[in-house]
Amino acid sequence: MPEEDSRIDHFVLEYRKTNFDGLPRVKDEQRWELIDYIKATEYTLSGLKFDTKYMNLRVQACNKAVAGEYSDPVTLETKAFVFSLDSNSSHLNLKVEDTYVEWDPTGGKGQEKIKGKENKSRYELCFAYTARSMVDGQNPLLKSNRRKTCLSVHFCNCVQILNCSFLLRSGAPSPKRTSVSTRSSVRGSRDRFTGESYTVLGDTAVESGQHYWEVRAQKDCKSYSVGVTYRNLGKFDQLGKTNSSWCIHINNWLQTTFSAKHNNKTKTLDIPVPDRIGVYCDFDGGHLSFYNANSKELLHTFRTKFTQPLLPGFMIWCGGLTVSTGLQVPSAVKTLQKSENGLSGSTSSLNNIA
Repeated sequence: MPEEDSRIDHFVLEYRKTNFDGLPRVKDEQRWELIDYIKATEYTLSGLKFDTKYMNLRVQACNKAVAGEYSDPVTLETKAFVFSLDSNSSHLNLKVEDTYVEWDPTGGKGQEKIKGKENKSRYELCFAYTARSMVDGQNPLLKSNRRKTCLSVHFCNCVQILNCSFLLRSGAPSPKRTSVSTRSSVRGSRDRFTGESYTVLGDTAVESGQHYWEVRAQKDCKSYSVGVTYRNLGKFDQLGKTNSSWCIHINNWLQTTFSAKHNNKTKTLDIPVPDRIGVYCDFDGGHLSFYNANSKELLHTFRTKFTQPLLPGFMIWCGGLTVSTGLQVPSAVKTLQKSENGLSGSTSSLNNIA
């Protein structure tokens, strides 16, 4: 970090969400959100949910007498995959809200919102950049030579941008924006899941690119599955028991069992069940990987060629699941995937032995 400039009293940060790469057209502009009186050269902006493709940001340096001009806006791509759980097609024994599903043995009340629970799917994005001190002959802040000072603004998840040119300081360049389908009831007019298929799907499909989300189970959760499926999963079908669905399954009845399932075939995973599971889907590369979200340890990878859009899928019996969406792919996962991609003939995939 550069040394603080004693002539600057505070900074002003403005940001806004947008779906445009670059500055939006005037008629499409959203209002700027303002954070004033930032005293330090580092600031954490929290409480964000990445539900647009991009964010615009700009910063202003001020002293007690006058404010300088705003820096040139930077457009930052969020890239995050955001989805909600689809209550329109979920089993009636499930209570469903946007990012939480809970087993309801009474049935028939599955579409009531769970009271007292807040949506905690709030995520942060990390970057740092330099704001210009303004050049103005009458501005006591400045001299004829333009002076730069730095305000670091942090949004967590590790994209860092430095200086007025907004160059990446660390990590690989951001991948291109990838597509997901528009939100609608994922099963259309089809019936709800029923019978012993205690299933709820995400409302947004993955059609390309690399995406990541996480799942946390309640401690009293007895049985649950986490995975993906094509849209054609039948109302009586269970995740992992068809040739168009892939999942990991945890059973905590009597003793804990942990397994990977696809096409009604099962592979036992002889590793501890993590408190939080990360799901990484590389649609174009044909990889579906599950991670310990805390340690980033690889749990299992399916390798196949996906031929249809994929929907996140969840099954649960007793207890509840919290889903965290809007997450960027962690750098540790990207590194592990590169290593995995270099391996051939792996036996970790049920597709190879199906």
